Amino acid sequence: MPTTLATELSLEGKAVLVTGGSRGIGRAIALACAQAGANVALTYRSNARQAEDVAAAVRALGRRAHIMRADISRSEDVATLGPGARAALGRVDVWVNSAGADILTGEARNLSPIQKLDLLLAVDLRGTVLASWAAVETMRAQGGGGRGGVIINMSWDHVISGMQGEYGQLFCAAKGGVYSFSRALARTVAPKIRVNVLGPGWIETEYGAGLDPDQKARIVASVPLQRWGTPEDVAYAALFLASDAAAYMTGQMVMINGGGVM
Repeated sequence: MPTTLATELSLEGKAVLVTGGSRGIGRAIALACAQAGANVALTYRSNARQAEDVAAAVRALGRRAHIMRADISRSEDVATLGPGARAALGRVDVWVNSAGADILTGEARNLSPIQKLDLLLAVDLRGTVLASWAAVETMRAQGGGGRGGVIINMSWDHVISGMQGEYGQLFCAAKGGVYSFSRALARTVAPKIRVNVLGPGWIETEYGAGLDPDQKARIVASVPLQRWGTPEDVAYAALFLASDAAAYMTGQMVMINGGGVM
């Protein structure tokens, strides 16, 4: 019986782990995967209530949910994720590294440039490397008749073009590393495991919500599709990469940015 696009995009019977799944883009990815049929494990660092809310929404869809507290910059925390998710869900078929340091809002925005750099490198870059290695170890250990697995990492569209200013330099340093590392990892773990990258652009998260309206309008004017993206826009791309519809893709970055960077 021929498959259809709807069945290829299904994650029915699969188990997905999403780091940073308690809010923003990670939350949207966790919920999209659950809506597609997956059981979901998600991590949070500090806000247990947000994580519980996401887990409740996953369970309301009739899926299993498992919450793990983890600081992705700590190797000892990352080492617990694979075993924890497998104990709760049986296996890990898709591992999404969405956790990232927030240097744009809250107390971290007052850090020095060097402190911001150190935080981004520790969480976004080193944390993604450690978690990706943990994902590979988990997927190889569980076997599964050649099912392999999928790893999805989070970069940034402007690593392709660069962006002027302090924040552009900081994020390009960390997220550019994620992009390059992911391509090297994709070559290393093929053909059993696929590794791809998401490259969001201007996405309406906590940072965007707090911007001056004039600044937000200037950003919209610079985007060919004339709007900010939503976490759900990124989540739908993640769902595609996680599904069998992307079975012949590895080492690629999908940019979700309304054409802001081409």
